[in-house]
Amino acid sequence: MSAGLGLSSRSSSLSENYFRSESLSEEKDLESVPETGCLSIIVLGASGDLAKKKTFPALFNLFRQGFLNPDEVHIFGYARTKMSDDALRERIRGYLTPNKGTSSEQSETLSKFLQLVKYVSGSYDSEEGFRLLDKEISEHELAKNSQPGTSRRLFYLALPPSVYPSVCKMIRNYCMNQSHLSGWTRIVVEKPFGKDLSSAEELSSQLGELFDEEQLYRIDHYLGKELVQNLLVLRFANRFFLPLWNRDNIDNIQVVFREDFGTEGRGGYFDEYGIIRDIIQNHLLQVLCLVAMEKPVSLKPEHIRDEKVKFLQSVLPIALEDVVLGQYEGYRDDPTVPDDSNTPTFATVILRIHNERWEGVPFILKAGKALNSRKAEIRVQFKDVPGDIYRCKKQGRNEFVIRLQPSEAMYMKLTVKKPGLEMSTIQSELDLSYRQRYQDVTIPEAYERLILDTIRGDQQHFVRRDELKAAWEIFTPLLHKIDAGEPKSIPYKPGSRGPAEADELLAKAGYVQTHGYVWIPPSL
Repeated sequence: MSAGLGLSSRSSSLSENYFRSESLSEEKDLESVPETGCLSIIVLGASGDLAKKKTFPALFNLFRQGFLNPDEVHIFGYARTKMSDDALRERIRGYLTPNKGTSSEQSETLSKFLQLVKYVSGSYDSEEGFRLLDKEISEHELAKNSQPGTSRRLFYLALPPSVYPSVCKMIRNYCMNQSHLSGWTRIVVEKPFGKDLSSAEELSSQLGELFDEEQLYRIDHYLGKELVQNLLVLRFANRFFLPLWNRDNIDNIQVVFREDFGTEGRGGYFDEYGIIRDIIQNHLLQVLCLVAMEKPVSLKPEHIRDEKVKFLQSVLPIALEDVVLGQYEGYRDDPTVPDDSNTPTFATVILRIHNERWEGVPFILKAGKALNSRKAEIRVQFKDVPGDIYRCKKQGRNEFVIRLQPSEAMYMKLTVKKPGLEMSTIQSELDLSYRQRYQDVTIPEAYERLILDTIRGDQQHFVRRDELKAAWEIFTPLLHKIDAGEPKSIPYKPGSRGPAEADELLAKAGYVQTHGYVWIPPSL
């Protein structure tokens, strides 16, 4: 997929094919985008950080690449803050062109985009505010001569989940597209989707009473990352992976998320959730589903999501001996964090799978803040070579590593002969580094891809309700024990690998650490 990305041309048919993914399967029956009928994108929470740092930049990048037609689209910001259209435009301008010294062509493109942005002020439970919003949207649709029933309305909720029910009720009552001919109304909701199984189910029920499942898009931006999107292609389009991807050859699999900074002013918010709710239960578990699920019968979104649910349902309950929690020293110094907080800023959790392919293979999910590096990766470690005549076990096992960020890459760690006259072995790699291999390709941000998927009606990379439920069923018992103070979070120093007990747990699970080998991203 990646080689066909071609985003340098704003109207490139290659880009069109990449995002549509039609070349991969004639069976991928995506809802077609009407040729007539305007598109209104409404960003609720338009004055907040998420909107200005992620949502509006993603929309701008889609616009400048030609995926949003200025003759059809209009963008509305909605929030409680009182301000004018121009005030919102100025607020987001700096996030749309982060690099100084833009060309005249780029400045012109930016100006055209900003003219499409309009602002409406109102509260999130106000009939008056949403009636005004609907009036503005309807005037735009009328100005574009949109045929009745063909207009498209996309509501992006860049808001705290606590206001989802009231906002969605207002949308349902006052802002829906009035017909279902070829038009639609779709709702994008951000994580977190609840704090445990019961709260997630309550939220799902509240939204389910207002909208059909096909109208709801639960966004997890990790599913929009380039290397995550590549997982199914790697597994199911390459013959040499098929016989290896099972318990007979793979010893363990890790999905790792590391940050080299702490909560940085978000301590109060983070303390409500912790690293498992914030990262592991959603981002890492979603990645794991794509690594471990069975082959779907087609690339239709529902077939893919069916297999993800089946995998989640095969995960056994988490045992406390398969969990190590940590909290970096200094976390509680934040005045918004309770002095007795047990909230983990680091966690290693081992999942055990009860199915034919993965029985006995530990799946290790590891995430932490204030560690010694920043990266996210998938690490597949293979079993030892039987009858090792070169006696090279100490150098490490074969590993297939998929680096999600930064420096996107895939590389296979393998044993080779060390160059020279001596017959000795050394660990090296077969390396596909994206910056080197695809120098003329711009890798899109995850939010760009997922917003475009929403416009196209492709729910493949969004979380279905039963999938969300199955994910919470795995982690809720553990989370309730942590909330009750068991197990305890182990202190660790900022800038370290995390608690030493986590490495001991990995060794107990069978992971063999490679010593003396460091992957270095190729330089151009």
